[in-house]
Amino acid sequence: MPALIIERLSKSYDAGKVALDTLSLTIKRGSFFALLGPNGAGKSTLINILADTVRPSSGRITLLGEDLFSQRIRCKKRMGVVPQEAAFDPFFTPREILAITSGLFGRKPDQSWINTLLDRLELLPHAGKNTRQLSGGMRRRLLVAQALVHKPELVILDEPTAGVDVELRRRLWDFMRELNAEGTTILLTTHYLEEAEALCDGVAIIDHGKLLTAQSMKSLMTDGAGSTLWLEFPQPLQEIGAENAQLLADFTPTIDAGKLRLRLCQNRANFHQAYQAAVARFGAPVDAGVEHEDLEDVFLRLTGNA
Repeated sequence: MPALIIERLSKSYDAGKVALDTLSLTIKRGSFFALLGPNGAGKSTLINILADTVRPSSGRITLLGEDLFSQRIRCKKRMGVVPQEAAFDPFFTPREILAITSGLFGRKPDQSWINTLLDRLELLPHAGKNTRQLSGGMRRRLLVAQALVHKPELVILDEPTAGVDVELRRRLWDFMRELNAEGTTILLTTHYLEEAEALCDGVAIIDHGKLLTAQSMKSLMTDGAGSTLWLEFPQPLQEIGAENAQLLADFTPTIDAGKLRLRLCQNRANFHQAYQAAVARFGAPVDAGVEHEDLEDVFLRLTGNA
């Protein structure tokens, strides 16, 4: 049974803005899944629908085998959500907030697990402070602890590391990897695409409320990412020329900072042909290299922003 099945989900607002347009997506159980898209793509609307703060116009969602809209209370107990905005009572401490949140999910506070969360999210020294005394990064980490306190089977992380410094971010991701290895399904939205590429085994990219692609991260980066062969010659090239451009047309030739750049196919099987064709036209290069597209390059190309 998948963790999440989204079927033809749509959401239109009163002003006629379409936030989600018949979006269908399946996320397998136990995956670490990235939901990516530019600002305004519909990510927040989808997460708000999952969190039951926004009602869809149409469509269906099955969460861990249960209908999200007819079994709202049961589904909420199986899901934890880290929202973008932190909103805490300023006079409660992190320890008190986690105990209260446990009760809201129908659980007796597990002090051992609360201590583990405070420790792993580096909030233990601040557990007795009022939340108004916490920094922005500490509040973000408290949101993560709050989403995990009832030990949900699905965790939704909406920009969880915004405002968190690099070293703390690394340790947070180590913790998330451990939870995922233990079976927790994690759905992540982030603008740090290098994090998504390193962490996630699955990815969906949406734009204007529509799904552009959904596949494993490995297949996206193997089949969707390209490479560029660059060659530097003794005399920097000023222009390719019509004749040379025609002969090298299969490799989409361009000149960048005096270097010839040739587009390779995703599996780089045409590397030898590209190299030999360039040498035949311009002679032996003095330097060469291959640049591989990363997730950001693929993302920008798919969303039309390359």
